[in-house]
Amino acid sequence: MTDDDSRYEAVRSRDARFDGAFFFAVDTTGIYCRPSCPAVTPKRRNVRFFATAAAAQASGFRACRRCRPDATPGSAEWNVRADVVGRAMRLIGDGVVDREGVAGLAARLGYSARQVQRQLTAELGAGPVALARAQRAHTARVLLQTTGLPVTEIAFASGFASVRQFNDTIRAVYARTPTQLRAAAPRQGRTAAPGAEIPLRLAHRGPYHAAGVFDLLEREAVAGVEEVGGTPGRRTYRRTLRLPYGTGIVAVEERAGSAPASAVHPGGWLDARLHLTDPRDLTTAVQRLRRLFDLDADPYAVDERLGADPRLAPLVAARPGLRAPGAADPDEYAVRALVGRERAEQLVRAHGKALDAPHGTLTHLFPEPAALADSPGPLGALAAALADGTVRLDPGADRDDAQEALLALPGLDDRTVAAIRARALGDPDVAPPGTDAPAGWRPWRTYALHHLGLAPGRNLTPTAPLPATRP
Repeated sequence: MTDDDSRYEAVRSRDARFDGAFFFAVDTTGIYCRPSCPAVTPKRRNVRFFATAAAAQASGFRACRRCRPDATPGSAEWNVRADVVGRAMRLIGDGVVDREGVAGLAARLGYSARQVQRQLTAELGAGPVALARAQRAHTARVLLQTTGLPVTEIAFASGFASVRQFNDTIRAVYARTPTQLRAAAPRQGRTAAPGAEIPLRLAHRGPYHAAGVFDLLEREAVAGVEEVGGTPGRRTYRRTLRLPYGTGIVAVEERAGSAPASAVHPGGWLDARLHLTDPRDLTTAVQRLRRLFDLDADPYAVDERLGADPRLAPLVAARPGLRAPGAADPDEYAVRALVGRERAEQLVRAHGKALDAPHGTLTHLFPEPAALADSPGPLGALAAALADGTVRLDPGADRDDAQEALLALPGLDDRTVAAIRARALGDPDVAPPGTDAPAGWRPWRTYALHHLGLAPGRNLTPTAPLPATRP
């Protein structure tokens, strides 16, 4: 959608396909919404459009209480784009501005802080501080409504520098005080104490083919770090996470089909539970789960492009909303892609950090690259490069630079590097050398190869020919 008239038509038809792609605000009410908001459609002359929730908030609009636009799935554009704006948005989503400031964000991007500010403001209507502020407000709302943490602790856990800044932001964004925002949420299901699990709904747009994702995660699961339990359709994926301020245990439920038509999120959601040693890690943990489960994808755009190809059309029709899973920890995935599942489990037992208290079969964090840097052969070379920054796989990494650096290491062939690019770097348009992936599938060749991997009679995993692990 490149013009406001087209955006207004999407609003008028309450088209959920564009939730997160843009937001609209109403001058007469001072409220901003997602396109699918069920409220009465405002008159065209009273409507303004924004690329991000942060831009709407910066213009003085507050979030709608009916459609909760701050909880919409992220724009799929940031998964696809490899330019500085796309990289910046992924880093902001990972909490880099909260931890390292705008200067840290700029350093990771290789630009000056002024250049980053100018580019984001020109394209999105909001700079990095405003974008991070909107994200902090959303994190604060989640903690207020799902935990019993004291309000003061929530202020700092959300990334705010002071309680006053926290209070002012919540009032500006939600037109309520933090206490009122908490009181408006049902007490049922709210965790009572610090350190307890935080229940979440991880929203996605459109259909979501959960079976393909959970099948893959079940086959890949590394003992001690991951597990998948339950029967198909009702499985639970659990894993450990190393996070900036501590550790986490996350659990995500398989959920077949979409939400009922009356639900707030027409596209549906995956239910999740997070146990964090430090609540400041909530934003980062959620973003890593969203990348792992590919929750910000645009299945409408993917299925429309791939469904037009005669070879893929029946596969797309059979599995609408098929996702291309990413990685919860990019460095970990790179090591696993190189050594395979069995060797990865050996590395966990020998070098992984044991949890203070095991959670069922989850006992360790996957080894950090520095712990593997002295390993012989290609593993040691890869781990050393990850540890010293020669290879960067974080959300803001330049994909072409990362691929070039990986190929320069001994023992990493084109197919392994392609797998890392698709999964660890979340590139939706990867086709390994020698793969029959015509240009007509672009920019969704990663998804096309997932469809082919699930085709009847194909002896392939859903990521083939991008192997998740080597035999």
